[in-house]
Amino acid sequence: MGKSGSGKTSMRSIIFANYIARDTRRLGATIDVEHSHVRFLGNLVLNLWDCGGQEAFMENYFASQRDNIFRNVEVLIYVFDVESRELDKDMHYYQSCLEAILQNSPEARIFCLVHKMDLVQEDQRDLIFREREEDLKRLSKPLECTCFRTSIWDETLYRAWSSIVYKLIPNVKELEQSLNQFANIIDGDEVLLFERATFLVISHCQRRPHRDVHRFEKVSNIIKQFKLSCSKLAAQFQSMEVRNSNFAAFIDMFTSNTYVMVVMSDPAIPSEATLINIRNARKHFEKLERVSQAQSTLAK
Repeated sequence: MGKSGSGKTSMRSIIFANYIARDTRRLGATIDVEHSHVRFLGNLVLNLWDCGGQEAFMENYFASQRDNIFRNVEVLIYVFDVESRELDKDMHYYQSCLEAILQNSPEARIFCLVHKMDLVQEDQRDLIFREREEDLKRLSKPLECTCFRTSIWDETLYRAWSSIVYKLIPNVKELEQSLNQFANIIDGDEVLLFERATFLVISHCQRRPHRDVHRFEKVSNIIKQFKLSCSKLAAQFQSMEVRNSNFAAFIDMFTSNTYVMVVMSDPAIPSEATLINIRNARKHFEKLERVSQAQSTLAK
């Protein structure tokens, strides 16, 4: 949810429909509620309700459609245009959403995306986001909200949506434990698991520190764009190896619904050994994936 023009449909189209940022300019305004069912990790269906943000629609959501819109909600994602000139009205509608959530879906998780941050002068972004985040957290009580700064023009969008989807995966803790075991066996610095269609990071294991805290979303963004470029050339992206004197990174198809990325810094370990280990681990992770599919539920 969020006011008209805040960027809701654009971000959904980039993450789930393989749009690139410049192509979202041709998207029209959302009329009332647009429903989409996104299959994620094979059998987990994300039931996304993209709610048009024109004032007449917003009023209607809280009047005649209140129970229909806000019942059985797993996640509320509210999008704020950082340069909105109607911030008071935005906050009013956000609070109305929270009241409806409290009444109908009190267990729902709340995410606020402070969007279009690329329009803010770079040296002001941290300050503006922190101020907005403080206001939103205060307004959200007694509910808790998680805030992200986002833009369709950089990797911040992937960070936010990876965090949101992570909360919906049924057996994510078992997945992380298995990744840790896998990383220890192969002596990897880091292992990342990507959802195949969206390239969102759904799980990771880090065994050695890395200075770039935004590396996951950067990799998601870069590899997804590369994968889309391959598709335009009628080629299929399957695997990639990047190597220099300091590290080797392997990205490979893993299970039927995931890709894996393994980062190694030990030059004594040959590429063939790592690729064999990835291949041998597939059966175990495919079994975990089947368990996840069995536990999956519809998320609205």
